[in-house]
Amino acid sequence: MLGLLLRILPFWVREPLLIVVGAVFGVRIAYLAVHDEEPVAAGIALVFLVFTAVRVRTVVRALRARRKPEPVDGGGGGDSAGGGDGAGGEDRTDRADGRDGVAASAAHQSEPQAAPAPPAAPVAPAVPEKEPNAWGQAVAAVAVFAAIGFALWFGPRILPSEDAAPANGVSCPDLEEEPPSAYRDTPGAVTGDVLCRALNRPDLAGLLGTPGETATAASGDNGTAPLTDGKVAQPEAEVTFDTYTVNVSATYNDLTIAQYVKLLETGGQRDHQPLSVLGRPAVFSSDHTMRISIDLANGASGGPVEQGPLARTLTVALDREDRGGSYDITVWSESGGLPEDGVLLGIAEEVLPAVTGPAG
Repeated sequence: MLGLLLRILPFWVREPLLIVVGAVFGVRIAYLAVHDEEPVAAGIALVFLVFTAVRVRTVVRALRARRKPEPVDGGGGGDSAGGGDGAGGEDRTDRADGRDGVAASAAHQSEPQAAPAPPAAPVAPAVPEKEPNAWGQAVAAVAVFAAIGFALWFGPRILPSEDAAPANGVSCPDLEEEPPSAYRDTPGAVTGDVLCRALNRPDLAGLLGTPGETATAASGDNGTAPLTDGKVAQPEAEVTFDTYTVNVSATYNDLTIAQYVKLLETGGQRDHQPLSVLGRPAVFSSDHTMRISIDLANGASGGPVEQGPLARTLTVALDREDRGGSYDITVWSESGGLPEDGVLLGIAEEVLPAVTGPAG
């Protein structure tokens, strides 16, 4: 199909088209070859650029040929050839004219004189057909296909595809189930969808200090706090990487950060550190996660609850006045290693404004 299209296109459309396509693809592939250090791509770019140079030379030669005047052939040869025959037959023509003259005179006297013929109408000179402007065709073709090349080059950057994979590798699932009634009864309560979208950021791996990693799982949940009979909303979201797992939850109860710090001290928690985050009271704490084994071979029966790896949690008040409720940002790893506290602070400063707004 492409070959047929190129054959039927006029020269001054086809050649600029080939030049534009060759130049666009050649320069683009050359850029990618230099950026990615790919010698094969560099060879392909060289082929496109050489092909483009050949087409440019062809157009230049055609333009020079159009400017060069064509030689005009003379008609003197036919006249000289006919001169010889005229000299040889001059006497025979004169004698024939003499005999014909007598007969013509007699016929003229016997027949009435005919009316003179009207003068012939002048013949209008033929208008030469106007040839198409080669420069106009060339400029128009270059402009059209330059626009096409621009769209092909910059289109994906300006209009990213909706089907493109997320920058961090996974997407948050849609929670189709209706949240419990505790969410409707709590003004300003967010859902697990909101928390997951706020946490599942393209730069989350960089915030964790592992910029080369890609998230392997993301989830959200519209749960309720334990031991509250489903009356306290507690949504959460979790994103897993090869090194760390990050969990963000919100608890809409009446427990303030000041009261929580006293509970930590009463329980013998020594590794806690009160501070302020985004103008709100906050506290760092550490505790072990819980690990539950499920035996799928025996009807998915639950096994014993075991102590999991150590986790570091940053608890931040829902508002600046610390009127009750909090966000928990927890990070842990299967190896037991934990990031610096500054990592959790960086995650909180990026994630929480996306949930509650800058002044939340």
